[in-house]
Amino acid sequence: MPVSSTFMFVSPLDPERRQSLSALLATLTCLPGFADPDNVEIPFARLPGLHFARFVILDDNAAADNAVYDVEIPAKLAFLGDIDGTRDAFVKDLVRIAGPGLSKIFAHCLDFNAAVPLEAWLIAHNVEPAVNYSNWPGRSVQQVQEEAALREALLRYLPQEQQQAASPSDLHRRLRSRVKRDGPYTASLPTTPLGESLREMLHFVASAILLLALVPLLLIVAPFYLVFLRRKENSDASATARPSAQHLRTLFVREDLDVTNQFSAFGTVKPGRFRLWTLIAVFWIVGFATRHLYTRGRLARVGSIHFARWVFLDDHRRLLFGSNYDGSLEAYMDDFVNKVAFGLNLVFSNGIGYPRTRFLVLDGAKDEQTFKHYIRRHQLPTEVWYKAYPGLTTADIARNARVRLGLEAETMSNALARQWLAEL
Repeated sequence: MPVSSTFMFVSPLDPERRQSLSALLATLTCLPGFADPDNVEIPFARLPGLHFARFVILDDNAAADNAVYDVEIPAKLAFLGDIDGTRDAFVKDLVRIAGPGLSKIFAHCLDFNAAVPLEAWLIAHNVEPAVNYSNWPGRSVQQVQEEAALREALLRYLPQEQQQAASPSDLHRRLRSRVKRDGPYTASLPTTPLGESLREMLHFVASAILLLALVPLLLIVAPFYLVFLRRKENSDASATARPSAQHLRTLFVREDLDVTNQFSAFGTVKPGRFRLWTLIAVFWIVGFATRHLYTRGRLARVGSIHFARWVFLDDHRRLLFGSNYDGSLEAYMDDFVNKVAFGLNLVFSNGIGYPRTRFLVLDGAKDEQTFKHYIRRHQLPTEVWYKAYPGLTTADIARNARVRLGLEAETMSNALARQWLAEL
């Protein structure tokens, strides 16, 4: 598959300049939290290969949870996104197109140094995700946009060509000829470089061998681990407080402005090596699955996520989860609770305040209302959020890809042509 990457630049925020930063970030939006793609400071639409991006202030938003462990979180500014190509190439374009705006924004951070070249400063402040998920790795922004334009054109051509077509297969032929004549043009799909395929294969094989080699040790350790785990679960504090009405209003005003929504949540890993090592092991397994198994439109049984990531911060003491998903947050949470609650428990039960679990995977998110309160308490208002293809869900994008592939077929039986036309 073609190369795709992520970026996440993080820097500690100057608390005395927070209000000034919020005012500046608001100039990047056309609605609360919703990016103006052509704003002066960061013209997102001009950045090559950028799928999604956001500015978010990472702050202590769950004081009731953290107070149990006497935890305080200093605020940070994060700029993160999902891109085609390599991060280094993107950063060069980013600095060239939006350098002055980025400098103006990050000047609100404590360790920003205008004397350091911005490209070097950004790369030095990049934080890698512990796990990254892409709905369809290698599907580029250009492909998504071109295939959407192709389907729109076919819908315009359809009434005229339908009147003259003798059969479904003839209609397919006519539409194919019409697009060749009148457009729109779609670039050839890129092939996966041989080196990339070999790297992925080697990673899969090496990971599988390592896992098999560890099975005997895991079987020996498992009983002791489970006993210690239950002791931890029985003693861990669980917070049940509702999110404040003011906090919810701040979130609601930034939601449902498109068919897709953003989600940013930030929290603290429970103290001690046991929980941290558990989380690292879980992420190793989840990372293997998202890299090799869940690469064709679904994360487990959930198909509404475009991109998602889990990121450790502050020497593995904090965790950020960010995602871009279709539909409302309520439906998003219900999807996970009903289909993969054990997966939520595996990861988030290692965070302060999560509903109490049994053996890491049971209960937890099944206490639905407490879980939803937990999610909302830890959710952060995204200051600026950008999407390169507004109005398109993951289902729309997949359908448009099928339409394009069907149109590329030189001939098609009547039965297949009917199925293809139904996609329109």
